[in-house]
Amino acid sequence: MNKNTVLAWATAIMIIVGVILIGLGAFRYNEIAGWGFAAVGIGFFAIAWVFNALKGRV
Repeated sequence: MNKNTVLAWATAIMIIVGVILIGLGAFRYNEIAGWGFAAVGIGFFAIAWVFNALKGRV
């Protein structure tokens, strides 16, 4: 498993976790805590985007 494969797996896992967190914020915790879950989910998407951009450069 090389570095690009590790970054690809990390990107996929972070996208899955981000979708789960946004889903929790939208459907399970629909009060103030839901905003926090959704914000963290969007943060996971941003980090996954950076990991995807690093593939081939590291």
